[in-house]
Amino acid sequence: MRAEACRLAAAAVLAVSLAGCSGSSGSAGPTACAAGCNTATAFLSEEDVRRVIAQAAGEARARDARATIAVVDRVGNVLAVFRMAGARERFDLLSGRGVEGGLDGIRDTLPAAAAAIAKAVTGAYLSSSGNAFSTRTAGQIVQESFLPGEAQAPSGPLYGVQFSQLSCSDVNRHASHGTVGPKRSPLGLSADPGGLPLYRNGAVVGGIGVIADGTYGIDRVITDVDDDLDELVAVAGTAGFAAPADIRAERITADGKTFRFVDSESLRSDPAGAPALASVPGELVAVPGYADAAVRPGVAFGTPASGYRAATGTLAALGAFTLVDGANAERFPARAGVGPGALSAAEVARILEEGLRVAARARAQIRRPLGSAAEVSVTVVDAGGDILGLARTADAPVFGTDVAVQKARGALLFSRPDAFARLLALPPAAYLVPAGATSAPGDWARGFRDFVGEGGALDGATAWSTRAIGNLHRPTYPDGLAGTPPGPLSHGFASWSPFNVGFQLDLVYNQAVRGALGDVSTGCAGRSAPGAPAGADDAGLALARNGIQVFPGGIPVYRDGALVGAIGVSGDGVDQDDMVAFLGLANAARALGTGLANAAPAMRADRLAPRGARLRFVQCPQAPFNGSTEQDACAGL
Repeated sequence: MRAEACRLAAAAVLAVSLAGCSGSSGSAGPTACAAGCNTATAFLSEEDVRRVIAQAAGEARARDARATIAVVDRVGNVLAVFRMAGARERFDLLSGRGVEGGLDGIRDTLPAAAAAIAKAVTGAYLSSSGNAFSTRTAGQIVQESFLPGEAQAPSGPLYGVQFSQLSCSDVNRHASHGTVGPKRSPLGLSADPGGLPLYRNGAVVGGIGVIADGTYGIDRVITDVDDDLDELVAVAGTAGFAAPADIRAERITADGKTFRFVDSESLRSDPAGAPALASVPGELVAVPGYADAAVRPGVAFGTPASGYRAATGTLAALGAFTLVDGANAERFPARAGVGPGALSAAEVARILEEGLRVAARARAQIRRPLGSAAEVSVTVVDAGGDILGLARTADAPVFGTDVAVQKARGALLFSRPDAFARLLALPPAAYLVPAGATSAPGDWARGFRDFVGEGGALDGATAWSTRAIGNLHRPTYPDGLAGTPPGPLSHGFASWSPFNVGFQLDLVYNQAVRGALGDVSTGCAGRSAPGAPAGADDAGLALARNGIQVFPGGIPVYRDGALVGAIGVSGDGVDQDDMVAFLGLANAARALGTGLANAAPAMRADRLAPRGARLRFVQCPQAPFNGSTEQDACAGL
């Protein structure tokens, strides 16, 4: 079955079923998933959850280790957290760079259950029926170089994605919403080995996360092969639920580089002979806001109970999926914005449709088999950051739901006329380490203005994409050139780590820490610090209520030269994300004829060259479309 035919067939299936597209051969064309792939029967039962935990605990015992183990379903519902007798209840957050600042260097403060849940969520959220990624994979794509440690190489393609799925997100749900997802993560996405996806007949049904070594970190050296304790315990847990070999990360490349899935599968235990969970010394633990001290079944992705189902109306003809609440009502249907020149519901709907049409033609970057179509989430926000519509393709990875909104809001924030004033008004991030250290968003804004010079005043004169923002949010500028100073939104490399990146983290730092300690209130940016005096202003910055992203896929939307919103796309390669956003908006604007447009070339950030290095606004991929020889799809727009 051809990829497009499979995608369109999904729309005709009942809302309780998801007809995904996957395959087992890189040389053949796309084929249908194995029987049962992404159907209403593809979920983890209570017995399955107990088996996964028991298998993992068996490997930990074989290694004389004590682990905290979490299992989630595909949309992030925590199905159980088990702490083996003697396991550490808290962990150290250390990058291995000897850095203190941001989140790096926090010791024996945050609960181990939070780390295990974050790892499990990451394994589930980064994976799909076309790709299986782990937390080790995540560690490759968020560091200062891709590959990590490679000299004179640009940063990882998803630099900054670790600060998504935050506990304060208004997009992701919390425990009071029942089974409806996507759910939040207490620590965002994890880059510490020990988180893996769980599969059933080619469909992602969840993830497992393990912390046994007491350190939540990152692999800084990928040229060797590690016997990582957390990862090996997780590998044992996946027995019977392992990712299909053909879609594992090591079968997928980006920029000519191969990803990593796990370093070792040399187990000391036999998962098939694992004892029943009831016989393992330890206990199921409650995690406030995430899980009770019990085991529960997961939900099938694509059913209303999961929070994702097949779309209706015009979007259904495109094989799209939408987000729903517990009553099966759409959470983000196309609607009008507010204010002068605001986007209409019809305009929002057309932008979403055109974005999905571009994705359906686009050649995927991170999916198997080769020649698959891109799978993405697309969203539109208005000038105030409110979500006006959100749609996704059937098998887009779940992480892209929250990230697409972060990208739209990041482009919007930096492009607004009042951006500088708003950032000056925010409270500083109050770091836990070094004790008493602070970092104010307003100071980053001042440094940005001074570094960029003309065009960097954050006064609305320049249109900023997340690609352009990311150019200035790396520990070296230009990105990847060793020995150069940092961009104005980043710490210098001497104090930088994936847990201490600069502006992006500092914008949400206070609430990220509060969230890791159990506060699941909504609103991420500009919140007050833990321990703030009673009565302190905690309104935050609504424009960025789930944070922002600093990698490509977010662009502002204009009407007759005035900013009216932004579009964000995430899911299947950063150049593909850029193209779906930029070309989708251009196609919608052309069809509507209502004055909507991409930013005029004269005001785009790529007209700026701070310190002699020109910024980029968007970058569309080469040979972008399946079945076509077309090139330069975005030229002249």
